[in-house]
Amino acid sequence: MTTLRFNKPFQVLCQFTDANERQTLADYIRLPGIYAAGRLDRDSEGLLLLTNDGPLQNRISHPDHKLKKTYWVQVDGQISDDAIQALRDGVKLKDGMTLPAQAIRMNEPANLWPRTPPIRVRAEIPTTWISLQISEGRNRQVRRMTAAVGYPTLRLIRYAIGPINLDNLSTGEYDDVDEALLWSLFPKPSTNAGKTDHRQDGKRTHRFKSGPAKKRHCK
Repeated sequence: MTTLRFNKPFQVLCQFTDANERQTLADYIRLPGIYAAGRLDRDSEGLLLLTNDGPLQNRISHPDHKLKKTYWVQVDGQISDDAIQALRDGVKLKDGMTLPAQAIRMNEPANLWPRTPPIRVRAEIPTTWISLQISEGRNRQVRRMTAAVGYPTLRLIRYAIGPINLDNLSTGEYDDVDEALLWSLFPKPSTNAGKTDHRQDGKRTHRFKSGPAKKRHCK
């Protein structure tokens, strides 16, 4: 079994082909039989898990498992205490109330990579970073939640899925996820008992480097 964590850049599609020749996962990951477990919108950045294990892919992505996802969100304006509390309590959207969430203000993340192109900011209006943890997976949910409380999202980065996060992974990089960590989240199927993944001797990290050849290298 192969499972990867990938730090998806802005404006990259969560698929391997695109008829309109936009950037896809294939521009960064060239491993056969790997598919995204869940999705991340093209205009969002951050953690995406990919695997060649179908049952695991379903466990990660299926909303019934309510796997908590943590987002770093830059919003337009100085977000109020009332808005933070509304995010925590649940927000009324067109498709119903959201479940209670964890929401706190935060400083701009340390060592944050620049976004290309950068967000549009207004000199006279500040922005705020918040950490938002949800256990649902509605379409564009985080953006709709912050808009509903009066603070549109300017930049959205998924930092973590359960205990798996972006730490030490630059934008455009991917590496292997430890199997033991995955199966601490979900029971391991008995059909896998006794099998050993001999490839897990070391951890690989791959970085995409821009340029006409679109090369990558292992660190």
